[in-house]
Amino acid sequence: MLRDPIQVTVWGENIHEREDPAVRAIYPTGMHGAVASGIAEHLGEGARVRTALFDQHEHGLTDEVLAGTDVLTWWGHKAHDGVADAVVERVHRHVLNGMGLIVLHSGHHAKVFVRLMGTTCSLRWREADDREVVWTVDPTHPIADGVPSPFVLPEQEMYGEFFDIPRPDELVFISTFSGGEAFRSGCCFRRGWGRVFYFGPGHETHPVYHQPEVRRVLANAVRWAYGGPRPRRTTYTPELSPTGWFERHDGAPGR
Repeated sequence: MLRDPIQVTVWGENIHEREDPAVRAIYPTGMHGAVASGIAEHLGEGARVRTALFDQHEHGLTDEVLAGTDVLTWWGHKAHDGVADAVVERVHRHVLNGMGLIVLHSGHHAKVFVRLMGTTCSLRWREADDREVVWTVDPTHPIADGVPSPFVLPEQEMYGEFFDIPRPDELVFISTFSGGEAFRSGCCFRRGWGRVFYFGPGHETHPVYHQPEVRRVLANAVRWAYGGPRPRRTTYTPELSPTGWFERHDGAPGR
């Protein structure tokens, strides 16, 4: 039985690439272009990949685009505050309704990720040509499929603990750095009907998204975040969540 391709939208700011010649030299088609090609490289005809950019109408994320998106990837840095709240609300709603979301590197401070996590999502960081070693801590997880453990990023910005996020539903990767820091760099969450994956590697001044291991992680994450066709309803309601739990008015879980 043939399955329809996974509809993937790769979102990027495309600001560093336009403003910084050094970044443009590493990512001549934009960081979004490298992410998109990495996903397409591994998923082939199993995915239909398109891009959306910050400076497009409604940041390229209209309701029509999101309704036709199974998995959205998000890389942001300089323009977090410039993302319209109406678009954040729209993406948040689609995640709860079953759209997968993959948040990359400095996207940890994206408005929609902060809203989904309910925390500051702040972390320790050091912008240097550091060495990152990415360790698989759950080799049975689909996102780790075919990914060597460990793999090394020769140059990368350091992200370290404490990372102010809720405890992940599943932890796939942790990273260590030459300064001795450790970081939960591959975290899975479920929000409503949607699956969310945060992946730490990806600073704009390093060719991280050209590295084969990273591209494999991105493609695996798309497969995992997809999780199957979206539920046939337009509004997520907690009492219909897959876990069977609902939200009480005081915010505590009930059953």
